[in-house]
Amino acid sequence: MTAAALAVALTLPAQAEDVNLSARKAPAARQANPPSPAPSVAPTAETQAELSAGQTVFQVLLAEIALQRGDLELASQAYANLSLRTRDPQVMERTIEVAGYARRFDLARETARLWLDVDPASKRAQRMLVSMLILSNQLEELPPHLIAMLESDRGALAENLLGLNRMFARSTDRLAVFRLIDKVCQPFFGIAEAHYAVAVAASSAGQGERAKHEIQRALELRPDWEMAAFFQAQLLLRESPAEAIVFLEGFLQRNPNAREAELLLARALVGERRYADAKRHFDQLLQAYPDSPEVVYAVAILALQQDDKTLAETQLKHFVSLKGTEKSPAYYYLGQIAEEGRRTDEALAYYAQVVSGEHYLPAQMRRARILAQQGQLDRGRDVLRNARTEDAEQRVQLYVAEAALLREAKRPEEAFDLLESRLAEQPEQPDLMYETALMAERLNKLELMEVRLRRLIELRPDNPQAYNALGYAYADRNERLVEARQLIEKALALAPDDGFILDSMGWVLFRQGDLPGALAYLERSYAKREDPEIAAHLGEVLWVMGRQDDARRLLLDAQKNHPTNEVLAETIRKLVP
Repeated sequence: MTAAALAVALTLPAQAEDVNLSARKAPAARQANPPSPAPSVAPTAETQAELSAGQTVFQVLLAEIALQRGDLELASQAYANLSLRTRDPQVMERTIEVAGYARRFDLARETARLWLDVDPASKRAQRMLVSMLILSNQLEELPPHLIAMLESDRGALAENLLGLNRMFARSTDRLAVFRLIDKVCQPFFGIAEAHYAVAVAASSAGQGERAKHEIQRALELRPDWEMAAFFQAQLLLRESPAEAIVFLEGFLQRNPNAREAELLLARALVGERRYADAKRHFDQLLQAYPDSPEVVYAVAILALQQDDKTLAETQLKHFVSLKGTEKSPAYYYLGQIAEEGRRTDEALAYYAQVVSGEHYLPAQMRRARILAQQGQLDRGRDVLRNARTEDAEQRVQLYVAEAALLREAKRPEEAFDLLESRLAEQPEQPDLMYETALMAERLNKLELMEVRLRRLIELRPDNPQAYNALGYAYADRNERLVEARQLIEKALALAPDDGFILDSMGWVLFRQGDLPGALAYLERSYAKREDPEIAAHLGEVLWVMGRQDDARRLLLDAQKNHPTNEVLAETIRKLVP
């Protein structure tokens, strides 16, 4: 028997406390072999008490044994019957626990109501009834009980009002929750926390105007309340970041030590590309809170955005030394910085410490590529094959990455065979279809390339890369240029800011003899992505236009950053003396 059940069984038969020890042993014997009662002799009060106590203990044992054997229905029914018979608070509490575990919320609710009938002042009974009503989603019955609970503890009223929304965090009907919290908070309007609770519920339910009204009312009652200011700024950010920034700046002038508000302001400034202003706030925060993981990480990310890799690396290293933080993103960025600095062993060590989250797979792919570049192709492939995946789509990403390693190792046939074998298992998987088409082109299997890309366009008519790949293949071979341009224009309509598609458009225009048009597209493309093949195209256009010095400078600068790129190297051999 559990400790809770034992306590119930030992304390319940209070009415039999005057029965002596020898008398307690009698009922079991009499039940086993009951004597014929004398008709004229009524049962004594002691005998009735003994029988009642024995029945109670038996009922508790029955319920607990049923619970241990997994018969939740029998256990909850047995305790519910016992609650009705004894009306004892300990029995009723145990009944609610068991019925809740059995998900018999109907029994739990009725028992809690019975408990309140027996003891209307019981806070424990009130809390358990509220819990069961929430678990069973009986929201319409909750307001008076919640109001009573809030009223009964005026000392903790503000804190309890702030906890209202957390009570319904799992509820999917956010509008019903908003209406409930609105009704519960009505008697407490005039307290800032009541307005705050309604604002949060309204926002979750999509009631934006009501949310703004209530949070403004909360701030009128408590003008320096940072939590309310933070929430109001979040609401403003959804519609007008500029207005949110003005609001936060005003709040910080009155409350210069409001750390969370200043951090939100700094992030909002980053979102508006006001990096200098953001850095000023981050520097202040870092000086005041040098060991705050949130501040340190934010400073590091801003430094990355400003291409200040020295500061970024310093702060990221400090961040990973702090306790209680998720470090995988920081290790990923440290790996990137080390890799760009050609510190490949450091990069490998950092990437190996990325163990979870959205950066996990990219880190494994970068590890694999570095190993392959170091001549450890098999180890790189093992990294990809052993990487954890959550779904088939992620596994496809790893197949594509492995094929890229083989291609870069000048083993294109193996890369093609790998992709073909995976495509045979998933014949209409779009990424595999696209990658096999590109590999087919490299192997001069042009008919297969065209078949795959046209099939992909049929399956995914909104896929810009399929149109672009087919159009570029024609343009690069200087054939079917009208159709090539039409395909690339379609791709550009679907993805107007894609750097590679802009490159394709510039290249097809070059093939058609439109040098100014080609130059405009290629310059836009290279501004978005300093890719070596885009540099090769732009350099060739500049050369043909008579701007040989500009072309030479561009191509040689690109070669410094991409010394092994074959397309770039071939263009330089062709053009630069």
